[in-house]
Amino acid sequence: MSKRTRSAPNDLGRHNEPAVLILTSLASGNKHGYALTKDIEEFSGISLGPGTLYGAIARLEERGLIAPTPSPDRRQPYRVTSSGRAALATAVEEMRLLADEGAKRLRSRRSSPRLRPTPAVPGVIR
Repeated sequence: MSKRTRSAPNDLGRHNEPAVLILTSLASGNKHGYALTKDIEEFSGISLGPGTLYGAIARLEERGLIAPTPSPDRRQPYRVTSSGRAALATAVEEMRLLADEGAKRLRSRRSSPRLRPTPAVPGVIR
């Protein structure tokens, strides 16, 4: 697995980062802020406050990962761009690799015999 840096343009951070949550929500269709908040809360159980949500939206828009769409009312809907879909696909794949590795290690730990602590022997350093 490669080392990730926060400066990489398509680096979205951890799975519970607002950027990942917003892109995941927008992957199913355009939404405005309130609809994003409700959808994210529904699928992840995470409630994003307005400052967190709109700060992340601004950063995603600056990076070209989402874009505003025309709207007849005051609410501003957003859509995920092709770059945003690619960034989300990369993040999902990285999460999948990490989850697979964790599952593999859990399985190997379950199948290996339990190690018993070795009794201490006076004068012997282990």
